[in-house]
Amino acid sequence: MSPVLSNIVLDRLDKYVEQVLMPAYTRGQRRKTYPPYVALTWAASAARKQGDRRTARYLNKHAQTLPSRDPHDPHFRRLWYCRYCDDFLLGFVGTKAEAQDIKRQLATFLRDELALQLNEEKTLITHARDERAHFLGYEVHTLHANEKHDYRGQRCINGAIGLRVPVTVIHTHCVKYMRAGKPRHLRQRVNDSAYSIVAQYQTEYRGVVQYYRMAYNLHQLQQLKWVMETSLTRTLARKFKTSRAKIYSRFQTRCHTEHGTYKVLEVRVDRGPTKPPLLARFGGIPLRWNRWVKINEAPTEPIWSGRSEVVERLLADTCEICGARDKIEVHHIRKLTDLDRSGRSQRPRWAKIMAARRRKTLVVCQDCHHAIQYGCYDGPALSNRSH
Repeated sequence: MSPVLSNIVLDRLDKYVEQVLMPAYTRGQRRKTYPPYVALTWAASAARKQGDRRTARYLNKHAQTLPSRDPHDPHFRRLWYCRYCDDFLLGFVGTKAEAQDIKRQLATFLRDELALQLNEEKTLITHARDERAHFLGYEVHTLHANEKHDYRGQRCINGAIGLRVPVTVIHTHCVKYMRAGKPRHLRQRVNDSAYSIVAQYQTEYRGVVQYYRMAYNLHQLQQLKWVMETSLTRTLARKFKTSRAKIYSRFQTRCHTEHGTYKVLEVRVDRGPTKPPLLARFGGIPLRWNRWVKINEAPTEPIWSGRSEVVERLLADTCEICGARDKIEVHHIRKLTDLDRSGRSQRPRWAKIMAARRRKTLVVCQDCHHAIQYGCYDGPALSNRSH
C-alpha cells in the first residue's frame, strides 16, 4: 500500500483509536505511591534523624532498587498511538488481558469498517521492558537503569522510551562490503574515479547514520564505519595498484567540525581558479545520540556518485548525445530494468546506451531531454560511445 493511499484509508483508523480506544483506556492522573518504597524512605529519614547515617544510606540504597510509583496501579491506564503509512505502534500501560482486548477491537474494526485483515504474525504484544518491539527499522523498549541519576540525585531514566539500532541492521549493512567474513574491495567501483568512490561510500554511510540518529546505541555503528572504511581503502588500493598504507598516506587528513576533529579520507578535484574544488570525504560524522534531532535524509551538500566517471561528466558540461554545451540537464530512470519493458518492439537508442553503460543517468541538453521524455528521440546511435 502506497504512503498516500495508506493515509487516506487509515485516516478512519486514526480517528477510531483517538476517539474510541484512547478515551476508554485512559484514566487516572498519576500512579499512586508504592508502599514498600515509601516505607523504606520513611525508615531512612527516621534513622538519619537519630544520627544513624550508615543505616540511612543502606535503606536509601535499597529504596533505589524499587519503583517509587506502583507499577500495577489498577486506577491508572494510558494508551498512546503512532502510525506511519500502514505500520502503527501502540503503547499501553495496563495488563496483558487488556492489551489483547485492544488488539481484538482493532482487528474487528479493520475487518468490518475497512475490509482489511490484521496481520497476526506481525501484530505482536511485547513487554516493553523485557522485550523490544520493531517499528520503522528501530527497536523500541523502555529504559531501566537505577544507577542513572540527575542533578537532584533522583533516578531519571526509568520508564523512558528508548530507540535502538538493531544488531541485524548493522550486520546487514556490513555484509554488503564483506566476503568470507572480511571487508573486501568492491570490483564494480574500481573503474570509477577516486572522487566517485569516496563520495559513494560517504553517501551510503551517512544515510544509515542519519536515519538512526535518535538511537541511543548509535555508537555501535562504529563497526559499520570500520568495515566500510576498510572496503573503501581496499577499493582505492586496487584501483591505484598500491597498498592500503599508501592510500592512507595519500588521502587521509583531518576534518574540523563543530563536534570535534576527525580523521577522514579526502579527495580533492580542482576545477580551475574561478570555481571551488570538488571535495569528497569519508568520515567526519559524529556518532552521538540526539533524541531531538530533525531527521534529514537528504545530504546537506550535493554529492555526485554512480557507476560512471562522474567527475569527467560533471566537468565536461556537454550533452552526451549531440555535444551541445548549453542548458545541460540530467535524464534519470528509476531502475535499469525499466529500459527493457515488455511489449516494446524495439528500444530507442538512448535506452540502449544507458543499458550498455549500466547507467541510470544521462547528461543531455534540453532539446534532447525533451525528445527523450516525449518519445521523439531518433538521433545517432550511442552504444559505441564510451566515457
